[in-house]
Amino acid sequence: MLVFPDCKINLGLRILDRRADGYHNIETIFYPLAFNDALEIILSDNTDSLIFSNSGLPVNGDSADNLCVKAYWLLKKDFPELPCIQMHLHKCIPMGAGLGGGSADAAFTLQLLNKLFSLNLSVSQLIAYATHLGSDCAFFIINTPCMATGRGELLEPVTADLSGYILALVNPGIHVSTGEAFSAVPLHQATNNPLSLVEIINQPVNTWQKFLVNDFEESVFKTYPLIKDIKESLYQVGAVYAAMSGSGSSVFALFSKKNPPSTNITLPFFVKLIPL
Repeated sequence: MLVFPDCKINLGLRILDRRADGYHNIETIFYPLAFNDALEIILSDNTDSLIFSNSGLPVNGDSADNLCVKAYWLLKKDFPELPCIQMHLHKCIPMGAGLGGGSADAAFTLQLLNKLFSLNLSVSQLIAYATHLGSDCAFFIINTPCMATGRGELLEPVTADLSGYILALVNPGIHVSTGEAFSAVPLHQATNNPLSLVEIINQPVNTWQKFLVNDFEESVFKTYPLIKDIKESLYQVGAVYAAMSGSGSSVFALFSKKNPPSTNITLPFFVKLIPL
């Protein structure tokens, strides 16, 4: 069976404080984006429990560390009857890009295994498993716009209608370490806005530039000024709103469908236009 894990952008991101467990409490709105990997799982005649392969964008590291593989073994602990499978992942979503592609792959693996082998796991049970794999994995079980708090695993669906816009997604190929990005944010300088993120996104998009802030941007822009340049360039070509997603390095911009971006945006990077 073949599925197509998508990705997300962050509409605002506030870093509140550091937790005793080493993570940070955040507030953000996850918004799913129709830009996809491809994941296939089939039964295997091989005696190995899992055979994993990948194509597309290179996936660094040992395959045992891949979140799709970890998702299989996480379920295997509680469902030892899971059969031997072959899993193939075709990567299109850049990694270390603030888009949550790896988390989506893991969440879709959980859902696909649940469906293929009739594990009868509920949505809440799938979310619990996903939380063990990564802070934003749980979001991709729900996969609708959500307000996320805690580490990003506490989710509340919200209304976020961007149907009048086209999104330009730009990835400069820079890998930003999430851990390093968190450590570089001066928490005392983090966003202190009396308006909630939900209140902000319910205002006209042309007001977001003033109020909808990603707390990672200041420190990441200092380390990687090219990312700041990309954001500024998107405003120069008519974006209504532009921001970095997550801890970077991807930047997205919203353009009105009445005033769409040129299909020839002259940025020497990966650029994808996505109708919303």
